[in-house]
Amino acid sequence: MTATPAPDAPPSTMMTDEEYGALRASAALWAGTSVLITDRRGRVLIQHVDYRTTCLLPGGGVDANEAPARGAARELREELGVTTTVDRGLAIDWVSADSLNAPADMRFPGEILHVYDGGTWDDEQIAAIRLPDSEVTAVEFVEPARLPDLMAPGDARRALSALRARINSGGPALLENGVPIAATVLDRAGALRTARAQHHLSFHVGPAPEQLSVVQVWGWLLGPDGRVLVLLEPDTGAALLPGGGLKLGDPLVTLRREAREEAAAEFGVPLFLGHLRDPGKPYACLRYAAPLTHLGPPSADPATGRTHIRLLATPEQALELFDWGSPAADQLAVVHQARARLGIPRAARQPLTELPDATDLAAL
Repeated sequence: MTATPAPDAPPSTMMTDEEYGALRASAALWAGTSVLITDRRGRVLIQHVDYRTTCLLPGGGVDANEAPARGAARELREELGVTTTVDRGLAIDWVSADSLNAPADMRFPGEILHVYDGGTWDDEQIAAIRLPDSEVTAVEFVEPARLPDLMAPGDARRALSALRARINSGGPALLENGVPIAATVLDRAGALRTARAQHHLSFHVGPAPEQLSVVQVWGWLLGPDGRVLVLLEPDTGAALLPGGGLKLGDPLVTLRREAREEAAAEFGVPLFLGHLRDPGKPYACLRYAAPLTHLGPPSADPATGRTHIRLLATPEQALELFDWGSPAADQLAVVHQARARLGIPRAARQPLTELPDATDLAAL
């Protein structure tokens, strides 16, 4: 019988093929897949199943000699009636044997679970879902912050880590029991663990009608590389753009003051984008775009006593941290028109950049 050296053994140690195979088999893990799918509001598709009380992402075990991506595509056919290619990984999770309350008879050895990106589905794709006769009883799209209430703890951690990895665009996250071994700024801040504020207000180019009271002003502050300044609340992970409430006075004075207090940010000549309003409500919210010209060292916001986490993100990544509904697409289009007028390039999608200190914007 051929002798095979063990990969972790001293050079002088030799093992038979049988011994080596037994050693490796003793450390074998299950293999599984799941698929993260969102709708256009950034809500996550979960499945209600008839064999457990908690919900799941689409997915399941990988069959013998089946590639994980093929297994993920097969599970989508079997569970949702959807045929699609699954070719982008979001996370690989090592699930330890003692992390689940598995029955002893199951002899659960642990699992390597691959999470794939199922993309953002439109209404037509959602309407095409066809559930099987058994196992999957219903599907729904839910706010990411609801996942811990609906899924087992490890499943929820894994889904949120995968969703943050998708937004961050830095490649697949390596997880241990759902927790990244190299946390991104979104992981450290706990982004998406609290419900995103809903702002499904219609967006209108041009000034607000005179009969409406202006109650808020926010700014899309664009860095030289085309990314925008986004703030995260340090205690909740909630995202916001620089700006704030407005009672009286010049909106731009408020925007400059809020940008300075919240983010130690200064900006150049702004462009007015438009306003948002809710039919039947007597108020409006203004939106501007402006070139970001300076970022000083962060300090506590005098209004809250908290120091915001500052990020640079593409406008598209920023929107994934909000729940602005379908009007967000109209606002995004106007942001890019203003960016072009300001002579700022369109940013390529890339990992988010945290700005913990004073920043030389010219180096971006």
